[in-house]
Amino acid sequence: MNSLGVVKNIVEAVGMDISYAYEDLVFLEHNGFLLQFSENGQEVLVHVNREADQAVAGHDVDRLLAAALDHDLPFVKGSLYTLSQEDDENIRIEFSAAGCRG
Repeated sequence: MNSLGVVKNIVEAVGMDISYAYEDLVFLEHNGFLLQFSENGQEVLVHVNREADQAVAGHDVDRLLAAALDHDLPFVKGSLYTLSQEDDENIRIEFSAAGCRG
């Protein structure tokens, strides 16, 4: 099974769904956070939307991290990000240098 298939299994195990995957990013049905495959493909970063309710997003991230323990593809906390509409067809994602790791 490819890595996206493993991510899909982990996401679905906690009752969430993937809405879109593009290159190394995986967008979930809600935009409280998004997933990003690491450069080496050995882990998945979980980035939290700066505008999301941090308590809710933190709880959901913890559920994903726990579910990922049952698979060979670890999830780790990434950074904060902001999402904005650039034009009719494109969005802009800006990752914060000071992340939410920890």
